[in-house]
Amino acid sequence: MPTRVSLPFDPIRRAAELWRARWGGRSQVAAMASATSVMRVQQLLIGDFDAIVGRHGLTFARYEALVLLVFSRHGQLPMSKVGERLMVHPTSATNIVQRLAAQGFVERRPNPEDGRGTLAVITDTGREVMEAATTDLVAAGFGLGALTPAEHEELFRLLRKVRVAAGDFHE
Repeated sequence: MPTRVSLPFDPIRRAAELWRARWGGRSQVAAMASATSVMRVQQLLIGDFDAIVGRHGLTFARYEALVLLVFSRHGQLPMSKVGERLMVHPTSATNIVQRLAAQGFVERRPNPEDGRGTLAVITDTGREVMEAATTDLVAAGFGLGALTPAEHEELFRLLRKVRVAAGDFHE
């Protein structure tokens, strides 16, 4: 895991206090502190996840692509679907799949249903490395081992509410 500096105070709480002192109580202090906390936790999780899956030659983005392919009906998806479901730009999806292909974890094949399109197809080696990385992520509690099962459910519910409001998906 990445080395962390442990401060003798909570810098986000301190920022909230300074925010309130500078702009007052009606300046969305709690929203600023919540948003900043979410972003900091995201940094911590990505660092942990990249370190864990990195032991298997992956980045978290490449791991996510392998999981996506394993979850697909036939272990393959058109490149357009890969980008759409990973919620990344098509260029990023192409880069992720090209790197996985270079490692032998994915094959790129012509899409028989779209003469111009390409399919990303997971290989047996890709499945094996994805399973090993998943085992390690599960063992690490996905970096959220400090939370109880009820807290996990509550956190998911709250963050899902934000995603729905942002139009992340249709219900």
